[in-house]
Amino acid sequence: MSNDFIGDLSKNKLLDLIAPLLSEKKSGMIEIEGLKTGEIYLEGSNIIHARAGDLTGEEAILAMMEWNTGHATFDRESAGSEQTVYMPTEQLIMIWKNRESELARIREIIPSAHAVFRIPLNGCPDNRSVHADQWKILALCNGTRSVAEIAEVLNWQIFETSQALCVMVQDGLLERSRGETTEVAVDTLRTVDGSLFQFVENELRKIMGPMAPIIIEDALADLGESRDDFPEESLSVFLQTVSQEIFDAAKRTQFTQNVSEHLAHTQK
Repeated sequence: MSNDFIGDLSKNKLLDLIAPLLSEKKSGMIEIEGLKTGEIYLEGSNIIHARAGDLTGEEAILAMMEWNTGHATFDRESAGSEQTVYMPTEQLIMIWKNRESELARIREIIPSAHAVFRIPLNGCPDNRSVHADQWKILALCNGTRSVAEIAEVLNWQIFETSQALCVMVQDGLLERSRGETTEVAVDTLRTVDGSLFQFVENELRKIMGPMAPIIIEDALADLGESRDDFPEESLSVFLQTVSQEIFDAAKRTQFTQNVSEHLAHTQK
């Protein structure tokens, strides 16, 4: 195999993994595997092709700029068979760096793509003009949809959705839902027994092999949670995220059934 592990996106920024390869004028393919999969083809000091899901070219690069989970490898023997990226690589890198600076500012108000927002209980400010795109967001901010879910419904990138939400929070049009959690609610928040994650990992390892722990850690990172003090209310989303990595329908059903039976037994 010619694939070399170059980093984990939960610990390294994708840009920091690509930059040395570009500066050394390496040619080959960067492959990202995890909750999402993507490919970036390098030729010398240029990015010539990229694919992320149904996206290709610059759109795929812009999407992958937001990823913070995944296992990245570099295949020196995979050459790009087509060109879909036409923007100069220096310009792409500059956009990337600018976005990272902007994201750092946005994260002060919107800590993750799983944050949930709602219209303020005391109403929106008087005489506040609301743009067409902001009305679309207001219609979706019901106190249960996350930033990622809103982006998916609108078919926007998470970055631009976060930008818009950030402005609306600053203008008083929206507020964080979970920011209203009362002291009583915090006291009664139930967490998951840590042994569950070991059971899930063992079951997943039977199907996915050594990728199992990586998939689990990626899912936890994507939710912004850890094995310690993992909230029960996020368990169903976590299990659904993990099970989606099992492409064989029969094996996915069996995995879900085994985990459900384990939960039923331990909760008796």
